[in-house]
Amino acid sequence: MNILSIQSHVAYGHVGNASAVFPMQRLGVEVWPIHTVQFSNHTGYGAWRGRVFDGPAIEDLVAGIAERGVLGLCDGVLSGYMGSADIGTAIVRAVATVRGLNPDVLYACDPVMGDTGRGIYVRPGIPEFMRDQAVPAADIVTPNQFELNHLSGLPTGTLAEARRAVAAVQALGPRVVLVTSLITDDTPADALDLLAGEGGQFWRLRTPRLHLDVNGAGDAIAALFLVHYARTRSAALALGMAGASVYGLLRRTAEAGSREILTVAAQDEFVAPSETFPVETV
Repeated sequence: MNILSIQSHVAYGHVGNASAVFPMQRLGVEVWPIHTVQFSNHTGYGAWRGRVFDGPAIEDLVAGIAERGVLGLCDGVLSGYMGSADIGTAIVRAVATVRGLNPDVLYACDPVMGDTGRGIYVRPGIPEFMRDQAVPAADIVTPNQFELNHLSGLPTGTLAEARRAVAAVQALGPRVVLVTSLITDDTPADALDLLAGEGGQFWRLRTPRLHLDVNGAGDAIAALFLVHYARTRSAALALGMAGASVYGLLRRTAEAGSREILTVAAQDEFVAPSETFPVETV
């Protein structure tokens, strides 16, 4: 399997491609990473160095891969943090180019826009681009609860509301939606839910709540979910495998008291999660 992963990158730590590429490689996938930004570290530290690239830079790299005659061998495209709307345009064009060569390619869009408590934290124009262009072009989208609310325009305080919001996002174009963190009135205080929807069916994975504040987990689960879905064509199976792996990664990070997720030290969790959880039909 070959995955074209277009998202941010940091030299130190694990967010964006620095969080997504290695887990996919550990699962035996060839990954072609293109960076939308390259920073010294993630912005959660409050200070960083580096630069944001632009749409033409992304298009130039995709063209170079095409010139090698291998773009048609791409099985999936993964996108995350975009940095600017013109980068988003370049990503959607790249997806269209790959689809012209391989109609079976899967596009998984992690619609990075914001989070509960922080609100929207991307540049102006990106939320509109996500809703109007990136999400409709995607086969799979992996929003957090805040992003699900924003994309659907609906509340998600109950499981029934969350299901309606997922269906509203699917109506925009994607056939599969994975909500990477969900808290409803049905979620115990010591737990966190993940919700997947496909073909009118919904599945929930519930894991213990971990007390840690790290970046990059959403990037990792989007990558793992794409790989497992591409192999199984089942949102339920992909939810169970990706959810267990990321829980194991975060549990080991919490136990170590690390500021950065332990992507390398906990790599066995990607291929053989130390703990699994039931996937419920809801």
